[in-house]
Amino acid sequence: MRSLVLLLAVLSLGGCMNVSDMGEVAHYHMSDAGLLDHSDTQRSISLRLQPDSFIFIGQGPFAPPGGDYPRPNAIAEEAFNGFVEYFPLVRRARAPLGLEAALNEARDAGAHYLLYARFAKADDRIGNGNDWYDEQAVDRLGIDSGVIQLMLIETNTRYLIDTARIHSRGGLLTFHDNRPEDLIGPPLEDYARSLLGMSR
Repeated sequence: MRSLVLLLAVLSLGGCMNVSDMGEVAHYHMSDAGLLDHSDTQRSISLRLQPDSFIFIGQGPFAPPGGDYPRPNAIAEEAFNGFVEYFPLVRRARAPLGLEAALNEARDAGAHYLLYARFAKADDRIGNGNDWYDEQAVDRLGIDSGVIQLMLIETNTRYLIDTARIHSRGGLLTFHDNRPEDLIGPPLEDYARSLLGMSR
């Protein structure tokens, strides 16, 4: 009897939404429950850019508190990978830069905007055998997390037109071999889409 009720429930749901929608809903709920990677983006202003905007991406040399410093230019690299699909005119700095140096490079390149980022927090937990061998601390077992901060600055006027804070955390099913910088690609791509006014 239970299997019949369950089958009827699944069939009725299947009639209401297509498979891709069901997949997105399942992914959202599994992320929210902590089983898959999850991120939360808070933006100060919900503005849109033109698709032909030239964006230069730079990352500050700031090291987050604690000993878990991600690779030096990780945010700029991941942001470039996420933005290049939506903005054909995008470049990134080759190494971490201070804000003034990044603004100068963006202006020299002819960019309309500078996307300047930094890791505010990174917590790289034990996620594989090598990590356990190095640390051997039970309290360090768990899922990785991190917080990145973004500033979108108009290069000519130096006007700050948007700020964002992205908090990412790993999931119980995806934490193996992950680092905090491995979690930031999807939310940065979502941020690029949001700058064009596109939903997922």
